[in-house]
Amino acid sequence: MDLRRIVLASTSPYRRDLLARLQVPFEVKSPQVDETARPGEGARDAALRLAQAKARAVAPSFPGALIIGSDQVAVLQGAHLGKPGGHEQAVAQLRAMRAKSVVFHTALALLNTASGVLQVDEVPTTVRFRDYSDREIERYLEREQPYDCAGSARIEGLGIVLVESVSGADPSALIGLPLIRLAAMLRAEGVEVV
Repeated sequence: MDLRRIVLASTSPYRRDLLARLQVPFEVKSPQVDETARPGEGARDAALRLAQAKARAVAPSFPGALIIGSDQVAVLQGAHLGKPGGHEQAVAQLRAMRAKSVVFHTALALLNTASGVLQVDEVPTTVRFRDYSDREIERYLEREQPYDCAGSARIEGLGIVLVESVSGADPSALIGLPLIRLAAMLRAEGVEVV
């Protein structure tokens, strides 16, 4: 196995848990990146920009390492859905998503700080939400409290009961880190994942 340092540039416990599935040693470093969307910036572009910015933000601290940055932006009928941060906003998001489809754009960047090579990709996932009731929204939020999840639905947890269907190339992308694509990027850098 390659012994180069692998660093996850993230504060997300979900991304940390996902990366652990690959069973490669890695470190975690919190990137200091302003995640504010730019005027007129599309969701896919925002996710790609932020994934790269996160990887570049921690790169100076890790010469000779492989830095992983990732970001996710959810879109409902052209509007970005961020992390709700609180109950009122989560209720509003879940009501807006009811019986509609939301596209989650999950971007991934792998930066080799030794060579400067940057691999970047985006994996979209479409989630169709079912027609749930206001009572179900309140019960869900009381139990899950997904205030740190884009769109207020923690799909890897109880939020799955709000879903009618999921369509995408990589189920881990929806949780926040596209492992199928990441494994391919690591292989391209000579890292033996298995």
